Amino acid sequence: MTERTAIHNLQVANPLLSFINDQMLPATGVDKDVFWKGFNDIVADLAPKNIALLAERDRIQTAMDEWHTANPGPVGEGKAMKAYRKYLSQIGYLVPEPRNAQATTANVDAELAKLAGPQLVVPILNARYALNAANARWGSLYDALYGTDAISEADGCEKGTGYNPKRGAKVIDYCRNVLDRTAPLKTGSHVGSKGYIVKAGKLVVTLANGKNSTLADAKQFVGYTGDAKAPASVLFVHNGIHLDLQINKSTPIGKTDPAGVSDLIAESALSTILDLEDSVAAVDADDKVLAYANWLGILQGTLSEEVQKGGKTFTRTMNGDREYTKPAGKGTVKLHGRSLMFVRNVGHLMTNPAILYKAADGSTKEIPEGILDAMVTVTCALVDLQKKSSHPLRNSRTGSVYIVKPKMHGPAEVAFADELFGRVEKVIGMKPSTVKLGIMDEERRTSANLKACIAAAKSRVAFINTGFLDRTGDEMHTCMLAGPVMRKGDIKNSTWLGAYEKNNVNVGLACGLRGRAQIGKGMWAMPDLMADMLKAKIGHPLAGANTAWVPSPTAATLHAMHYHQVDVPALQKQMEKAVAKQDPKQLREDTLNALLQFPVVAKDAANWSAEDKQKELDNNAQGILGYVVRWVDQGVGCSKVPDINGVGLMEDRATLRISSQHMANWLHHGVVTEAQIKETMERMAAVVDGQNAGDPEYKKMSGNFAKSAAYQAACDLVFKGKEQPSGYTEPLLHAWRLKVKAA
Repeated sequence: MTERTAIHNLQVANPLLSFINDQMLPATGVDKDVFWKGFNDIVADLAPKNIALLAERDRIQTAMDEWHTANPGPVGEGKAMKAYRKYLSQIGYLVPEPRNAQATTANVDAELAKLAGPQLVVPILNARYALNAANARWGSLYDALYGTDAISEADGCEKGTGYNPKRGAKVIDYCRNVLDRTAPLKTGSHVGSKGYIVKAGKLVVTLANGKNSTLADAKQFVGYTGDAKAPASVLFVHNGIHLDLQINKSTPIGKTDPAGVSDLIAESALSTILDLEDSVAAVDADDKVLAYANWLGILQGTLSEEVQKGGKTFTRTMNGDREYTKPAGKGTVKLHGRSLMFVRNVGHLMTNPAILYKAADGSTKEIPEGILDAMVTVTCALVDLQKKSSHPLRNSRTGSVYIVKPKMHGPAEVAFADELFGRVEKVIGMKPSTVKLGIMDEERRTSANLKACIAAAKSRVAFINTGFLDRTGDEMHTCMLAGPVMRKGDIKNSTWLGAYEKNNVNVGLACGLRGRAQIGKGMWAMPDLMADMLKAKIGHPLAGANTAWVPSPTAATLHAMHYHQVDVPALQKQMEKAVAKQDPKQLREDTLNALLQFPVVAKDAANWSAEDKQKELDNNAQGILGYVVRWVDQGVGCSKVPDINGVGLMEDRATLRISSQHMANWLHHGVVTEAQIKETMERMAAVVDGQNAGDPEYKKMSGNFAKSAAYQAACDLVFKGKEQPSGYTEPLLHAWRLKVKAA
């Protein structure tokens, strides 16, 4: 049994109480009595509202189910869409667009408001990942290219076990060409350059032919380190982000380079989301304390982790800021040394046993986890706001706190988040709207009412982001009774998806987010396929997004090259003008008509071959089992999970939501049978066991189906998937993980 201490109407698990009273409150200076009294009042007032919002989700889903039962099959244009939209308005799914949806957000750091670059998302339970992400603001382009498939291994350019000079030459040539594109010379090329010096405040480059040249735009040279006649590094700026050319003839690479160039350091992950949600398995007070302590440590600048690498052990800490001499030789240029940190709280759905509270009816309930997260993570952030401007490890330089809020359904839920953060600010003495909100546009009702959602928190919005994976899961659950959903691969070509991605950018620009906030795109989920990422992910900045998610610091460094290829702020300005010229009513009409076409086929069109059906089942089942077995048995919320073809995919609960809802839908509509699914799950369990054979902590599922909690949880996600709220996986995962921890 969890030991608890009663404070007002709250019963707080002792590990959480100790963290708050002994670590967080002393670090922030918040009075203990003020904190707990305020927390108690927030729970008393807002927990019932939270419950009511979830009841509203259920009411709307029931109404949707009634519609789809009476009107099965897909809905296209014309009369069918008109009738469908009328019904959605009648049940409160669609709300009128507000006249004034202009964001008024102020004091947003440049990384979000002005600049464009990659964004990392990492589980906050893992201190090493959190530190790596914080330090991923700057990354070696040499290492990112040499160590991944971004550079082909053909023609003798294998990575091998030692340094391959032929591969190294390809990396060097690639980086010199990057410089030619981003910091071009008046004459000649960086390729084969023989030297870099600073003379009379200008950068002088000795070309391959021995002649000298300077930059075509002298303003792109912003600083250097070392001696002007022999700089240790040269700093360039392009599209607002930086490249640091390292010069060191004593290194193995530098001594073979004509100019002594040893690396090209790219400004990479401008921002990072430290995640309390989809990528973690946090089910009780012990888990939450670990997460909160890491967040506090990041903000204090004290978080550290012992790391073993290459047979050596060292302590990893947070990088300081970077300092350069100005071109003229007097004064310094200081650049932020770390990624700007968000923390992603959980959504409105889940509760957590870390705190129990006495409800108005006298019953004892678990606290809504989003209220707990808000109270603790925002209070922790006071330590950053209280730092002096000269502090070397500040997060926000504008006095803001950045919280991503996921899985909100429509403007009323966004308004609730706005109210919640306002109440927390008042309790701890923080100025109103200090907390900036990241709205995940990943639920269908939010997408269809995005302007109203932004208007509901217009003084806080610092980020809107599409999330294809959760968004697809919500599509499937919303239209569960309409008919069989398409195969997963076909959904990527659906009408609704293109409209969704475009609408997010158009609405963001129409609401004045340019220069105030990030407009973001989703994750590249294949961390080993960087060559493919470099080909595909340029589509995100070309779409007008000033950030997009990447799975690793290496991927951030490579994706940063796309923001040198596309001037996103300039592109947004053009797009903003184009949106302003369109008739807003017609744009809304066209968008909704496309956005609301759910991805189902008519029952008589679900005529896929037996082979195609089985292939889809195999893919779904293997993905579900591969993720769930680590989540339930080991508490790993996000990891690189091999897919059915052995390709490593970054899996989290969003991918799980799609696969489980897909199987539940096909089962409900008779596309596949219960016996088929059981056979597939058992066969794929053996595949997953084999993929994890090298893990000494792994517990086999095959041959142990009746006792394996992970296997039973995976089956529950499918066979109970139709009944899960919004198709979410958290309730079942949490219940099974708590059983495993209790055992």
